[in-house]
Amino acid sequence: MGVRKRERAEQVKEAKKNIAFAKLNNCPTSPRKMRLMADLVRGEDVDKALNILKFSQKESSRRLEKLLLSAIANWQAKNEDASIEDANLFVQEIRVDGGTMLKRLRTAPQGRAHRIRKRSNHVTVVLGAKDNTQSN
Repeated sequence: MGVRKRERAEQVKEAKKNIAFAKLNNCPTSPRKMRLMADLVRGEDVDKALNILKFSQKESSRRLEKLLLSAIANWQAKNEDASIEDANLFVQEIRVDGGTMLKRLRTAPQGRAHRIRKRSNHVTVVLGAKDNTQSN
């Protein structure tokens, strides 16, 4: 590896140090139901987002809570010397995309059949650290 390439790699690594992400693939919940919970925590501080997810009744909130905890653990692995309280972590981006669909048949009257689509989704959570110099 050349010197410039190594220096550029170090710069990119340093720039991505304040960002951590986690992905959940093929979650057996429809994307529409998952987006309801994702919209509630988008842009929130991590503590507030965890409280929202913890006290919600929806099934998708349990999966999102676990995913958010995974993203926090990923951030801690990158920044071993920093503490979460000082970093002011927040949910920078949360994306819910459609996943694979299981297609099933349901019997219908007069010898016909209707197609049942069992949807799944992919969720990506990106955490960012707010600078202490910024004011909200």
